[in-house]
Amino acid sequence: MLEYVTDAADPRLADYTRLRDVELRKSLEASRGLFLAEGEKVIRRAIGAGYPIRSVLTTRRRLDPLADVLGDALVYVVSDEVMSGIAGFQVHRGALASMARVPLPSMESVLAGGSSGRVLVLEDLVDHGNVGAIFRCAAALGVDGIILSPRCADPLYRRAVKVSMGAVFSIPYARMDNWFTGLEQIREAGYQTLALTPDQSTTPIDTVKLAERVALLLGSEGDGLSSRWLEEADEPVCIPMSPAAMAAGVDSLNVVAAAAIACHGLMRT
Repeated sequence: MLEYVTDAADPRLADYTRLRDVELRKSLEASRGLFLAEGEKVIRRAIGAGYPIRSVLTTRRRLDPLADVLGDALVYVVSDEVMSGIAGFQVHRGALASMARVPLPSMESVLAGGSSGRVLVLEDLVDHGNVGAIFRCAAALGVDGIILSPRCADPLYRRAVKVSMGAVFSIPYARMDNWFTGLEQIREAGYQTLALTPDQSTTPIDTVKLAERVALLLGSEGDGLSSRWLEEADEPVCIPMSPAAMAAGVDSLNVVAAAAIACHGLMRT
């Protein structure tokens, strides 16, 4: 169903309010049970993953490419100028979709599923872009699932979805109920827990003996893993750094680069 809208302040477009205001968006999306998908490819992936469409906001020239997947969904059609006024920035991919959230799977189901026996566990990553990029790495390299600590950023926040190119829809994830007991639950499910750290005195990840099931722990952008998780993990591991880089003061990688390298290392047989 098409509705043409000419005013960026039209109340029908409330789902798309002030997209640059992170705190407002987190509150609004949580209270309404929605998230936003941006661009044709990401919208298609969200629909394909089974998320119900609340509405779509698009320009006239971007409408036809999506027509085959929208069915009888409510579609608001606006000019490029109105789209920019609503979003507060140029929406280069020309379309936004407000999607209804679905209940997250339990930790137990994520840990039980999959074929590689490899999961990532993210502790307190707060940057949505980093979370989205890690989901993309994990999906591309064959990781079965991702477990989030309670304070991790929302993978369905618009920037995370955008950076992941929709990978957040293709890899199962769950959120821990309790940070203190989360690792214990993972070990009880039969996983070896490896804590990734910059400490070069620990075992290189490409030489550690891997169990049939492995959970790799990745820490926050600034401080890395908490001392509790480092101590509680079965073994700390590192990505070996170049001696020349170390001498020049480059002693670590950002969390996304580290996740990509570590995921590749986890998939060796």
